[in-house]
Amino acid sequence: MLKVLQLIPTLDRAGAEKQMVLLSTGLPRDRFQVEAAALTRSGPLEADLKAAGVPVASINKRFKADPLALRRLTRFIRDGKFDVVQTWLFAANAYGRVAAKRAGVPVIVANEMAVDLWKGRTERAVDRRLATVSDRLVGNSRAVVDFYRKLGVPEDRLEMIHSGIAIDGAEPVADRAGVRAELGFPDDAPLILFAGRLAAQKRVGDLLRALDLVQIVQPDMRAAIVGEGPLRAELERTARDYDLTERTRFLGHRDDVPRLMAAADIVILPSEYEGLPNVVMEAMSLRKPVVATAAPGTTELVIDGETGVLVPVGDIPALARAARDLIRDPDRARELGEAGRRRIETEFRADAMIARFAELYERLAAAKRG
Repeated sequence: MLKVLQLIPTLDRAGAEKQMVLLSTGLPRDRFQVEAAALTRSGPLEADLKAAGVPVASINKRFKADPLALRRLTRFIRDGKFDVVQTWLFAANAYGRVAAKRAGVPVIVANEMAVDLWKGRTERAVDRRLATVSDRLVGNSRAVVDFYRKLGVPEDRLEMIHSGIAIDGAEPVADRAGVRAELGFPDDAPLILFAGRLAAQKRVGDLLRALDLVQIVQPDMRAAIVGEGPLRAELERTARDYDLTERTRFLGHRDDVPRLMAAADIVILPSEYEGLPNVVMEAMSLRKPVVATAAPGTTELVIDGETGVLVPVGDIPALARAARDLIRDPDRARELGEAGRRRIETEFRADAMIARFAELYERLAAAKRG
């Protein structure tokens, strides 16, 4: 049996965190003993891990450069006698790989979840340097693997494992009237949903500009924007400037995103870049038509015209037209949603993702022993 640690910066309800919880709780208990740790702070997903019997620790990193946290993490990993340490996202990838190397962990795996165009010279240098202590850098899409290949990560350290989504549980009931009443919208209003971090990468400002165009030709349209982030106040001002206040609701963090999504008519993701976006997988699993930008990673989920609609990044008129057309053609929207569900069922199941990671851990551990 292999003892595995999953290390991530926080346990907030976000894409990478959800994938880590799926993996941690889904690995076969007869082959793996799993623990999790939050580098910076915990979050609501800690309850999901503990409910599944996965112990959770907090390292409490307080500063961007925090040598005491690195020392605590190294001690924690050494005392835990882990066979495998897997790290997620930049901060945990940096601190976790250094600590695991110092602690003498046999197998070190780093996960990258996006085509990280935000990374500057320093971050890219860190990634290249720490690739030398990683047994594998796993990207969740071909686009992510290609990004790190071009960054200089050696080919023999790269692996691609698609993110997955659990689809075997009961689907939320589409409480259309209840959700619209809660948001203060008419019962029959076509509802567009965005869910994600309100940060530059997501280009939510483009969505608001597109909604401004849509409201001219489709005045019954309404929109819900779920999530928090550094741009929230600016985006709320933009919504006021475009006279969208009555048609748009900023909902902040929500624990009932599946319920909101089930009640929506269209899910839109206008990002500049992604990895393999959870929100798109969730929408497709709920048979919702997706309008998204043709961003790296997203194009591996959405097949334009078959499982959703893709538009160029930054093309606001195209984003508006796609939303308008699906509002006006509910049969077409339904066809795209059903095709999306079938694609998730065949290619992006959580159990397939978990099996791939289990095989990777055992293959790398066997190579170290042999």
